[in-house]
Amino acid sequence: QVQLVDSGGGLVQAGGSLRLSCAASGSIFSINAMGWYRQAPGKQRELVAAITSGGITDYEDSVKGRFTISRADAKNTVYLQMNSLEAEDTAVYYCNAGGIWGTLRSRPGPYWGQGTQVTVSS
Repeated sequence: QVQLVDSGGGLVQAGGSLRLSCAASGSIFSINAMGWYRQAPGKQRELVAAITSGGITDYEDSVKGRFTISRADAKNTVYLQMNSLEAEDTAVYYCNAGGIWGTLRSRPGPYWGQGTQVTVSS
């Protein structure tokens, strides 16, 4: 089992920045891919960014150049640095782990954080 704890959300003005954190514990040796998903009201959940244990990254097109995913293995933590935030980025963001690289857009891993609300005011 793997436990994930999300944090770092909040209210920010358009153009501002936030950094989300995801702290992992448990059987983390089994994890390769970790990612961040988001779900806005009335919209489907979507993959925002993902990273492998080797540091390979992938981003949803609308966040490329604005968001950066990274991991600090010594801390068992994954981060999502979000810059130049837009109102369209408003959503609940969820950390995810344990999925298979290359399939994450349609098949998230089985482990989820509790979610953290990001609200961007225009």
